Amino acid sequence: MPTKGLSLLLWVFFVHLAGIYLYTRGFLLTRLALSDINTCDDGSCKLPPTHKRAVVLVIDALRFDFLSPHPPEPPSPYHHNVLRLPQELTAANPTHSFLFEMFSDPPTTTLQRLKGITTGSLPTFIDMGSNFGGSSISEDSFIGQLQAAGKKIAFMGDDTWTTVFPDSFEPNMTFPYDSFNVEDLHTVDEGVIEHLFPLLRDQSAPWDVLIGHFLGVDHVGHRLGPDHPTMKTKQEQMDRVLRQVVGLLDDDTLLVLLGDHGMDRKGDHGGDSDHETSAALWIYSKGRQLLHPKAAIPPHLLTTRTFPGASVENRHIQQIDLAPTLSLLLGLPVPFNNLGTIIPELFWHDKSGRDYARALTLNTQQIKRYLDTYRNSASGGELDGAWDDLERIWQTVNFQATPKEQSAQWLAMTAYTRQALSVCRMLWAQFNVSLITLGLVLLVTGTVASVLLYLKLGTLQESWESWSAEVKRWYVTSMFSGALLGFVGYITLSRYVKGVGLVDALLFGSALASSLVVIVSARPSFSVTSIRSLTSVPLPLILHALAFASNSFTVWEDRVVTYLLITSIVPSVLIGLAAPTSRLRYRILGFSALFAGCVRLMAASTVCREEQQPFCHVTFFASSSLPSPPPSVLALSVPVALALPWIVKRFLKTSQSDKGTASIVLPLILPGTLLMGTAYWVLEHLDSSEALDQEWIGTLRFVRTLCARVAFSGVLFLGYALWWLVTLCLKISTDTRTDSAAPDRPRREVTVLGFANAYGAPYAVFWCLFLGLVYPATQLTGQLVLALATIAVLAHLEVVDSVRDVRGLEAVFASGNPSAILQQDGLQPSNVPLRFSEITPLALLAVHAFFATGHQAAIPSIQWKAAFVLTPTLTYPLSPLLVTLNTLGPHFLIALAAPLLALWNVAPLPQPAADVRVRLDAVRASLGMMLYHAALLLSSAVCSAWLRRHLMVWKIFAPRFMLSALTVVVVDLAVLLGVSVGVGRISERVSKLFAAMNPR
Repeated sequence: MPTKGLSLLLWVFFVHLAGIYLYTRGFLLTRLALSDINTCDDGSCKLPPTHKRAVVLVIDALRFDFLSPHPPEPPSPYHHNVLRLPQELTAANPTHSFLFEMFSDPPTTTLQRLKGITTGSLPTFIDMGSNFGGSSISEDSFIGQLQAAGKKIAFMGDDTWTTVFPDSFEPNMTFPYDSFNVEDLHTVDEGVIEHLFPLLRDQSAPWDVLIGHFLGVDHVGHRLGPDHPTMKTKQEQMDRVLRQVVGLLDDDTLLVLLGDHGMDRKGDHGGDSDHETSAALWIYSKGRQLLHPKAAIPPHLLTTRTFPGASVENRHIQQIDLAPTLSLLLGLPVPFNNLGTIIPELFWHDKSGRDYARALTLNTQQIKRYLDTYRNSASGGELDGAWDDLERIWQTVNFQATPKEQSAQWLAMTAYTRQALSVCRMLWAQFNVSLITLGLVLLVTGTVASVLLYLKLGTLQESWESWSAEVKRWYVTSMFSGALLGFVGYITLSRYVKGVGLVDALLFGSALASSLVVIVSARPSFSVTSIRSLTSVPLPLILHALAFASNSFTVWEDRVVTYLLITSIVPSVLIGLAAPTSRLRYRILGFSALFAGCVRLMAASTVCREEQQPFCHVTFFASSSLPSPPPSVLALSVPVALALPWIVKRFLKTSQSDKGTASIVLPLILPGTLLMGTAYWVLEHLDSSEALDQEWIGTLRFVRTLCARVAFSGVLFLGYALWWLVTLCLKISTDTRTDSAAPDRPRREVTVLGFANAYGAPYAVFWCLFLGLVYPATQLTGQLVLALATIAVLAHLEVVDSVRDVRGLEAVFASGNPSAILQQDGLQPSNVPLRFSEITPLALLAVHAFFATGHQAAIPSIQWKAAFVLTPTLTYPLSPLLVTLNTLGPHFLIALAAPLLALWNVAPLPQPAADVRVRLDAVRASLGMMLYHAALLLSSAVCSAWLRRHLMVWKIFAPRFMLSALTVVVVDLAVLLGVSVGVGRISERVSKLFAAMNPR
């Protein structure tokens, strides 16, 4: 039964969603993809082909140093100088073989990089989200030009190609394989090999371009990291494949080997670090030479770079340069949306570079034509700021230059193409300031309304439900009125305000009007009590929010949060030092020390983002390049899984509330769930580390998947079913006693064990069951962190309970009536109001647990292994849900504990006053949790908008805003679940049981 007050939380959730939606629509824009196709019937936009056929092989995540003859020092024995054929042939045939390092525009995910390689266009930040569900490419592309020319394309490998080019490959020569099963290191590669060599050996096979996409190197990186013997084995296999391919090539076939992106030191990708954006390119012509032996290419056309850690410079290009280069080499027009520049070495077929001049001219004219078309499109105004500079450079281009002026013209054309690329990179980081402003207005008014709601509810007692019902009528009415005003505003102003749609106007009007109504309804009365509440400044929240104005503090937020979290318990420690009784003093100081100890131990688990190097050391994994659990974690994982339920039971035993459903869940269901979750990751480690023979792999995968399924099933179908049916943690016994004064009138006594924590204990069991869902989706080190976080939550509840006892005693002594302490409810925690300072440690603990479970506000920290906990292959919707549970589960879990601040050690009498008060405090605690994270969202949104032209906006500020937005949604959902299901069910059962037991 949903508890009253839920509608208030639902309304706050609605305002948060509206603000996030509008701000995100303005901040994270996608570019306009023009549908024009580059065509020319007279052949004026293409060159004679240098080769009749091409073999394009993609080795996923092939970082440049994997092929480089000059790798970083010291070289790794596992991935340096292993795949040697490209460097050998380049050294032996420098006019036939070329090795390049390519810059892969972030996000470095396969789908986006394939779009860049084939179209020559740029991605936007938000494009990364489509990697799990890509759609077909509607732009002009290298593949589309091949089709238009009547060429036949054979394909085998990563099925992402068939997703984005669904009708482009020959049906009888197309062999796609599932691309997201990172557990499988060999099936895709073996499938490519199986179909690749028969097509190469058959000289009559009707293909013009053959594409093979290997995934093994990428999957080894994700699963084991680059510094693992399996990486060496995989690269040795790729080297053998390349040698066979070269042996089967004829003189009219061009070989192109490339990586779609690189990988970071632990084998992941998606971000924009040097290692992730560095991809290898090898181009080899067995017959015709591509570079004239006496060619003298001007140095300004050949850009170079030194790979991190290496000592020798290497040739460096943009990955999108492949699109115009391959198109012109194969006699095709350059794709219309291309922004890449041709690679000079591959067109310098004579000493003077005439072919290069012609190719660069076609390339430059294509980019000019694209920019002119974009300028005339609906989004053309975006180019206004840079158009004059582009036109000035264009005026220096002279296509009729004399041979003496040729070098200067090459420089002018290259300058124009690179300036166009630079401008467009900035262009697609443009922002819709109108939508950003509307989103910020909603976030500000929503936060102010939440603050006033929190304060208002704190001044109400039994009347809070009637007030909530009255306010509900007002804000629901104002939502419809505001939507109507938004519609009128859209009709009136849409011609003047660009980029704001009807849905945007309706949402804004509805959310703003209801926020203003709540602000007016909940305005403070400025009594002494309310003024005192306002002066209680939430300093940790203010400092946390201000940190987002600095890129350094944002990068080191994991350390900042640890400091703030320890600082947040200082007020409780000070109260403990001055506590009137030794028992309360020892309880407050002891549990505070336990809380601080858990926080510090959690902080020992770290995952480093690129910007923290070299001042950060990875401890979540065995090393920065080996994504397996440290040996100490392996040793502790099973004992912790068994000990944690016992520790929770000990906390409940203090109030004799370990009875009822707790007596079944804690000693039986929860240990089994945690143990199965731990067993999954231990078996996964044995599998990935190849500790057992190959014949055990199938058995290990089956058993570990079974363990995970048993863990989840035990919680969902046994634990929660039992909790719903037998909610309370009570043991009720009756006894008949005879009074010596009236022996003929026996008296019946009812004993209720667990009475003092009748509300808190059932909710703690409800919360622990959700812990049982997050636990199996979290890697072993993260499981230890979750165990520490659980103990920290319970310790904080005991601190809060004891602090309230101290405040209750102080209030009684200050009242001038010390005898009130002897009354039954004289020291009831429900008589001491909930404070925001009691919510702050839990809110900070949620953020702390996120970092300590191996995450950062950066894309590469996503733990993709979690997608395969329940299934051996990528399965919708389970795989995305498991990754979400792994990433945001700590936030959800700790936010779900917020109502415990209102329920812990609260006796259920007198009824209904105790029930009314408990539900009020549960709503306030939930609102406070939502308010803390909404304030962080507001701060990150303001800072991201203000610093939107900062060099690090897409690397630091935008990812932190996205994390804040996701966190707010997750926290809101958690407290809504807790209040509606957890508190609602417990309130119903407790009030029904104790309604007739009020003291007379």
